Amino acid sequence: MAQKNSDLAGGKALLGKNNFWFSLKKSLPLAATCVLAYLAAALIALFGVSRDSTVASFALEEYEVGQIADRTIIADRGLPSTMEYPTVVREGEKIIRKGFPITEEMYRKLEKMANTREYIDYLAFGGTLIYLALVLVLWIFLYSPALLGRKPPLKEIITQIIFFLALYSATMFAHKLPFVANSPYFLCIFIPCVLFVLLSAILFGEKSALFFSLISALGILNASSYEIKTFLFVLIVSVSCCRIVRKIENRIQMVFVAIITAFLNVVAAFVLKVIFNDAMADMPRLLLALAANGFLCGILAMGFLTLFEQVLNTASVFRLIDLSDLNNPLMQKMLLNASGTYSHSLMVAQLAENACKAIGANSLLARVGAYYHDIGKIDQSEYFVENQAGENKHNEINPALSVSIIRSHVKKGVEMARQMRLPPQIIDIIAEHHGNGVIGYFYAEALKKDPNANAEDFSYYGNPPSSKESGVVMIADTVEAACRTLEKPSVPRLEKFIQTLIDGKLQNHLLDNCALTFADLAKIKASFVSILAGYYHSRIEYPNQKDPDAEKEGENTAKKTEKAESGTKTKKGEKNGK
Repeated sequence: MAQKNSDLAGGKALLGKNNFWFSLKKSLPLAATCVLAYLAAALIALFGVSRDSTVASFALEEYEVGQIADRTIIADRGLPSTMEYPTVVREGEKIIRKGFPITEEMYRKLEKMANTREYIDYLAFGGTLIYLALVLVLWIFLYSPALLGRKPPLKEIITQIIFFLALYSATMFAHKLPFVANSPYFLCIFIPCVLFVLLSAILFGEKSALFFSLISALGILNASSYEIKTFLFVLIVSVSCCRIVRKIENRIQMVFVAIITAFLNVVAAFVLKVIFNDAMADMPRLLLALAANGFLCGILAMGFLTLFEQVLNTASVFRLIDLSDLNNPLMQKMLLNASGTYSHSLMVAQLAENACKAIGANSLLARVGAYYHDIGKIDQSEYFVENQAGENKHNEINPALSVSIIRSHVKKGVEMARQMRLPPQIIDIIAEHHGNGVIGYFYAEALKKDPNANAEDFSYYGNPPSSKESGVVMIADTVEAACRTLEKPSVPRLEKFIQTLIDGKLQNHLLDNCALTFADLAKIKASFVSILAGYYHSRIEYPNQKDPDAEKEGENTAKKTEKAESGTKTKKGEKNGK
């Protein structure tokens, strides 16, 4: 017994060690990305603290040999002899004296001071490194699944790091410009924060863009030598841009977004000038330049968007709208080869879209995912009941073979989606819309032949839904198919039946990973009932309307009666003849 417990403990320790190394290996790309981003930001910061100015406080062009000096210049530090400038300058030495002529030796010392670069302020550089480390920690915290609501893919993190470094370096370089150094407002002209925030919001979502706005504003605060006015301007404009693009539905609306951001830049600068009681003399050209900044950033965002959509393969609103076009070749092929599946997909899309609106999920993603969730049925459409006009092909084959055909549509759908380079979110919906649930009908048929049949042999190979949208599509798929078999689908019967279907998903743990709450499920059920009650509504019978089947049956009955009467008359005639 002791040996058994020891072996068990050893096995658990080995398993825990393997899990640790697996987790470490899995997080290694993210850790490497963060380290590289930190080093890149540190190099940019090093440029910031290594000044381009010289130790001289004068312009060398103002002086020449033999000129009478107009002021006294004293060296504030000593400069050793070099091969280029062998002259030695001592700290506190008077290089030239006011009212005295400038000798050749004096001029050489002036030249040496004018061409000697400032030393790096290592104290400031150390402070910047600590500040950037804190920003990195905040970044990791904000983009954790607990706060973001999802696990961000590595490509999203890399893209936003590139955006951050672009803003950080642009601010650092612009801060060096002579006409910008003393004006935090003119510095804002050279910061394309609107461009990168708009791209982040459209490509990765509003919450991700909000977090990026805060991080980028903190980075710009450091790059601008902790200028609070620049920080506030960037933060206000960036957060506002996240909200502006929430409900855009087509690319042409980006032009209006560009106009709004131009106006927003002007308003933000004017408000900050009023709050800090700054001079208004430079307002016209400042506001004009800021308006141009906002408009150009909006137009550039529209131009770069298609490129980023293709490279990153993201489920942006514009990409989803393009995919929702039912005239694309794949959907037309489904309409021709699998018309029943096509109709089923449209109905599932309607159910999923309205349910996601009710619970605050991405309704457009759910609708597009529902359009494509059964594309794997196109090549073998005749094996799926919604496409069968009469004979059921599964009556001729073994239940095990039927199951392999039925569940293969998920794998084929995923393969087709990858060939089309559909966004990963759509592929997840295709792969997860059945989860690992049991194919009930064929499992029941198998139990009739073999009571010991294994349920796993009659289950899908997928994973349970991992997002709210995927979970909603799974429920909508089941409800739409099952409700077609419901007799007299009144509202109370629909409510009870849909609740039974949802309870079945819960009991089989198919909704454990998709973050749907019981409150969400109640709203989803109410949304489904509302739509299906309208879909299955009854109508009054029109005047002179006849049932074709009843009319056909009546004709058959009349023929049979006539034939029977004719036979009877014949028999009577024969009898009378006899």
